[in-house]
Amino acid sequence: MVAVLRNRTYRHLFTAQVVALVGTGLATVALSLLAYRIAGEDASAVLGTALAIKMIAYVGIAPVLGATADRIPRRAVMVAMDLTRAGVALALPFADRVWQIYVLIFLLQSASAAFTPTFQATIPEVLPAERDYTQALSMTRIAYDLESLFSPALAAALLTVVTYNWLFIGTAAGFLASAALVVSAVLPRPKPVERAGGLYGKAAFGTRLYWATPRLRALLALDLVVASAGAIVFVNTVVIVQGHFHKPPGFVSLALGAYGVGSILAALLLPPVLRRLGDRAVMLPAAFALPGVLAAVAAVTSAGTGAPSWTALLAAWAAIGAACSAVLTPAGRVIRRSAGDADLPAAFAAQFSLSHSCWLLTYPLAGWLAAGAGLPITAVVLGVVALAAALAATVLWPRQDPASLGHVHHDLPADHPHLADARRTADGWSHGHDFVIDALHARWPRPVERMAGRV
Repeated sequence: MVAVLRNRTYRHLFTAQVVALVGTGLATVALSLLAYRIAGEDASAVLGTALAIKMIAYVGIAPVLGATADRIPRRAVMVAMDLTRAGVALALPFADRVWQIYVLIFLLQSASAAFTPTFQATIPEVLPAERDYTQALSMTRIAYDLESLFSPALAAALLTVVTYNWLFIGTAAGFLASAALVVSAVLPRPKPVERAGGLYGKAAFGTRLYWATPRLRALLALDLVVASAGAIVFVNTVVIVQGHFHKPPGFVSLALGAYGVGSILAALLLPPVLRRLGDRAVMLPAAFALPGVLAAVAAVTSAGTGAPSWTALLAAWAAIGAACSAVLTPAGRVIRRSAGDADLPAAFAAQFSLSHSCWLLTYPLAGWLAAGAGLPITAVVLGVVALAAALAATVLWPRQDPASLGHVHHDLPADHPHLADARRTADGWSHGHDFVIDALHARWPRPVERMAGRV
């Protein structure tokens, strides 16, 4: 898997991602302590609102900034966003009002909403071979999981010798190091895209691409499956561990670590499995596994608090991590085959925005249900949502999903360059090629068009 690191550009970009992730992890810990200093016992409300602001920024900002991706060099975008995030991190220690935290968090997450899709859209162009790109996706998944395990431990070690404000300095240093690494990499130039409707048309294209492409509609349903299972892990772990099992705070990290270990193991195993089976055959079974695991979580949280139940919870968290990784890791492959090179920034921006819309739904659902109806009911409801979304994904994603599709053009002139290999039929000009939604293909071909378009 590490063979892809021989590519100098990818090696610099991957290292930039890792150091930025570590910086973000330090900021998460420092922000919690800052919120407690300012708001005291209301710190949970402050952090909850900050999380909502983060999701709003992700959902609203990514498509807009993705619409300008063809006008600005990608290196300039990523460096500017890293510098913005570093500046916000340096400003956070000086915040002494709750509203100031909210404003700074919005700026920080808006910069992340521009950086991450740009980074994601660059990697398939840096690593055009499918095998290399698949390995890069697995490495990215592992990097996220290791960060969730490493950053809290690093923050705890640093807090033994410095105050929490210094963690923000570490965060800024991570973003500055990321910017330096991006500057040192030679990145592909963005491909200009002409699209009707100006900036709004470009911003809306990614979402339209999702609605028009069957496998991307299925991917959005799979995002909801992952968000349903992941929400109970990230929102309710502390309640389950301390409230239900009456374990000390350190066991919260143990439970979250089990989730991370499951995710890492799955990411390590995925590249050869994906080569053999393909995306659909891996992602759909993993999605259907999650409702079953959530049913087990409902049973565990309804049972006693002895050692067998605790072991079962750790196993369930590891299973959720593995299944979520099996759904999320191949997502980049699905997006890559569903958009032209010039439209990859818009496609990844739409994925970033729409997937976080799912989390914006399931995060509060997991919290409110746990507080009002209890943990078993929460697991059952989220399991039902996950099952419904998995069924929808199965229906939406055709079992036979070839890249090349025959189709008919009704509105292109006979001398259009795109019709060089087409043949005249009663309905228009018919041909076949690797099909994606773009300026020349506004909708997915119907079965009758595919028959007519066979060449």
